Amino acid sequence: MGSITRSFANNIGSSGTLVASAVTNATVEDVTAFGTAPSPATLVLISTQTASSSANISFTTGLDSTYDEYIFKFINIHPATDNAIFQFNMSTDSGSNYNVTKTTTFFRAFHKENDTSTGLGYETAEDLAQSTSFQNLAVEIGNDADESVSGSMQLFNPSSTTYVKHFLSTFNTYHYDNITMQHTSAGYGNTTSAVNAIQFKFSSGNIDDGIIKLYGVKKS
Repeated sequence: MGSITRSFANNIGSSGTLVASAVTNATVEDVTAFGTAPSPATLVLISTQTASSSANISFTTGLDSTYDEYIFKFINIHPATDNAIFQFNMSTDSGSNYNVTKTTTFFRAFHKENDTSTGLGYETAEDLAQSTSFQNLAVEIGNDADESVSGSMQLFNPSSTTYVKHFLSTFNTYHYDNITMQHTSAGYGNTTSAVNAIQFKFSSGNIDDGIIKLYGVKKS
C-alpha cells in the first residue's frame, strides 16, 4: 500500500469518517478549487397589499414572464362576516374580468379544540369542473377578534401561451366553531392565454384585515 493511501487510511475512524485531526489549515490550503453548490430557489418580493375593510384584494401588475413561478403569502386574513369563504379567480385581461375556466380539487383536515372530533376527506362541494366561478381556498372562517385564515398559494408560469395555469394552495383556518382546519386545493386555469391578474375575496362581506404578499421565484 502506497504512502499516500496508508496516510489517508490512518485518518479514517471506526465509524468510517475522517477524524477531526485530519482536517487542518494545511490540508485546506492544498485544495485548489471547491465545487459549486447549487443555489437554492430565491423568493423576490414583488408587492404587498394590506386589507382594511376591503371588498377584495387584486393584483393587476407583477404577473408576467419575469418568473416561472409565483407565490402568494396570506397572513391573518380576517373576514368581516362569520362563517366566510375565502376565494380567488384569475384574469386574462388585466383585471377587467375574473372568469378563467378552472377544474380543481379540494381536501380538508380538522381537529376540534375540545378534542371531540377530527376528520380528513375530499370535499366535492368545494371543487370546480370547467367553471368560471371563484375557487374556494378556505371555508367556514370565523370572524371573532382572534380568528383568521393564513396560508400560501403557488401559481405556475402564468404568462405561458402554450400551457394551462396550474396552482396549489394550503391554508389553515380558525373555524367559527373553535376548530383548526387545514384546506388544500389544487387545479388549473384551463386557458392558454396569459394570466396577468388575480383577485382574492370573501364569498360575502369585506376583508376586514390581513396582509397578502406576492413573490416571484428567481429563475436558476
